Amino acid sequence: MKKLFNDVRFFWCVLAIPVSLMIFSVLQGADPARFVHPTGEFSARFMILALMLTPLQLLFKKAVWVRWLIQRRRALGVAAFLYALIHTVFYLIELGTLESILNDVYKLGIWTGWLALLIFLPLAVTSNDTMVKYLKKNWKRLQRWVYAAAVLTLVHWVFVHNNVGAALVHFLPLLALEIYRVVVLRTQAMAIKK
Repeated sequence: MKKLFNDVRFFWCVLAIPVSLMIFSVLQGADPARFVHPTGEFSARFMILALMLTPLQLLFKKAVWVRWLIQRRRALGVAAFLYALIHTVFYLIELGTLESILNDVYKLGIWTGWLALLIFLPLAVTSNDTMVKYLKKNWKRLQRWVYAAAVLTLVHWVFVHNNVGAALVHFLPLLALEIYRVVVLRTQAMAIKK
């Protein structure tokens, strides 16, 4: 059982459960528009979890569960992208026509979602060992664009659903942990200078 639990393929299967159930429902005749919001939420949740791992590692230095998740951080990031992609497909199906899509694209909540997806694309494509070796130091620089995607995702969520509360419930823990991370790193840097 422990071997199965530690297998990355098993982790991928767990990440795929929600979208598999949604796609199965659509294939059984459910309206794809019903799943626009849930796929977007899962995308945001996986991205937030992946971003929370570094500050959580600082906070819980010896926690086995944090190390376990960090070993699967790339899977979380790629899953966030794949859920965002499926979210976009369901959204496009819901709108139905190119005219509707073009009329919608100028709204703040919509173009921020498109821009977040465009930022996610190169991050997902380069989330493999080959690209890490090829890009070297530039890989980390590229991956830092996820913070811009996170801000755009927050704006997208707030303006599409006109609901600040639900978005903040998801994003405030990340903000708190990132502030903690910055404070810890600055404190460590100041201690080194002394």
